[in-house]
Amino acid sequence: MTTDETALEEVRERFSQDRFATVNGAVIEAVGEGYAKCSIILNETHRNALGAVMGGAIFTLADFAFAVASNWNKTASVSLSASISFLGGAKGAKLIAEAVKLKEGRKTCYYEVTVCDELGNQVAHMTSNGYCLDRN
Repeated sequence: MTTDETALEEVRERFSQDRFATVNGAVIEAVGEGYAKCSIILNETHRNALGAVMGGAIFTLADFAFAVASNWNKTASVSLSASISFLGGAKGAKLIAEAVKLKEGRKTCYYEVTVCDELGNQVAHMTSNGYCLDRN
């Protein structure tokens, strides 16, 4: 994981153009080789009609973590597919997603993303396949 604050600020600036995630509050907390940790402070706009955190908000954070982990220090990758399982409701006021690279080939990559609240409750698990646009 990079602890260099200058490098982390450069990554944050690069992904500030990922407007849907960032406008909804997603923040990059850490990056490393094949890794990203992102979070979001929950507010009423993230809630559904039942008062629970909306699945789309959880997926957005997980997808953003995948995007950061698979793109922050290499050529562009885009998602080919993603599968998410919702495991439980968020109890806290913050969601944390950690994306970890499991496999990277010449043109594709495969990541696992875990989403928890700040109390440690598991909220979701996602896997995502990516396609590497500029790799030979």
